[in-house]
Amino acid sequence: MPIEQVIKYEGDNSTFVWKHPVEDFNTNSQLIVHESQEAVFFLNGQPMDLFGSGKYTLETQNIPLLRHVINIPTGGVSAFHCEVYFINKVEQMAIEWGTDSKIQYIEPSWGFPISIGAGGEMSLRVEDSVKLLIKLIGTESYLNRDKLVSYFRAFLMARIKTYIAQTFKSSNINIFEVDEYLNEFSDDLKEKLIPDFSEYGIALERFFVTRIVKPDGDVQYEKFKDLFFRQYADIKEAKIRQQVGVIDQQTETRKMVIESQGVAQKRQIEGYTYQQERGFDVAEHLAQNEGAGNFSATGIGLGMMTGVGGAVGTTVGGVFNDAFNSINNSPTQQVNVTSQFCEECGAKLFPGVSFCDECGYPVKKMYSCTKCGYIFERQGKYCPKCGQKREG
Repeated sequence: MPIEQVIKYEGDNSTFVWKHPVEDFNTNSQLIVHESQEAVFFLNGQPMDLFGSGKYTLETQNIPLLRHVINIPTGGVSAFHCEVYFINKVEQMAIEWGTDSKIQYIEPSWGFPISIGAGGEMSLRVEDSVKLLIKLIGTESYLNRDKLVSYFRAFLMARIKTYIAQTFKSSNINIFEVDEYLNEFSDDLKEKLIPDFSEYGIALERFFVTRIVKPDGDVQYEKFKDLFFRQYADIKEAKIRQQVGVIDQQTETRKMVIESQGVAQKRQIEGYTYQQERGFDVAEHLAQNEGAGNFSATGIGLGMMTGVGGAVGTTVGGVFNDAFNSINNSPTQQVNVTSQFCEECGAKLFPGVSFCDECGYPVKKMYSCTKCGYIFERQGKYCPKCGQKREG
């Protein structure tokens, strides 16, 4: 056995814990600890000291706890029995995990039983080297990714299965839309798992749920999947039709607004109102009517024509009055309706009556002014609207 030895890490980067195969070292042996590593000395199964990155000469001054246990003579030729564990503290990424059996639950949206699985990746880092060695390693000589995951599989499966089943039910998550919630599942599960790993000196840096394994191929599941996608297609089509209808309605409304604004600007420029424009339209219609030579044939009374005259202005009203005077040879135009008030007692009359129901006086027909066309409601000598002397 050489007097001096070099003790260094000889494992790979995917290993968490590696025990040096040599157990008996001489004083003045060299210990080399790489960056992101720690070395722990054990004596008789007890941790004696912890070394960070660097190069060390193994003497009693460098291992103060050791000199209280054994006596190393001056000159350092005597060997002492100890064990050295190297701890890789780099963050180990892309460690895969997956449920070992199906998760059974009742799908909340459709109410049928379903079995699913889950899987993903996580990254771990050794946080407390001594705690990991004492509580998990024991007499093992190494700890790699697969072995570490196997140690934690029991509570991993318990936490993940319980969480997914409860979350699907409480949040009413549809199995066909579950991929939308993977980020939320990942964050929640990480928070639940951190204490379990920390108890053994492991830091759970990242945790991802990357897939939910659905029971594709199961007859019952395929029926419900087909039903869901047909229903989804119908809803999507209805939404598209609704959106198109809203767009068409908005387009038509904007078109009407633009047209009305244009017409209003045209009226303002030409100097007439909406009521006057309607009067022009009525006058044009009457001029085109075959019975325009006889206004009684068109079914339009003098009162209406007077209203038209008021709408289109004094000039147009005069034209209509001249037309009335030339058409009717009699000095007073008789209108085929009854007056509104009795000429004897002044009581209000109901339309179509022949006698006053207050005094029994015969009801006369109504007459209109020969000049302005105003329909007389009471007896009198002059037209109350234009002052023309009444005739007849």
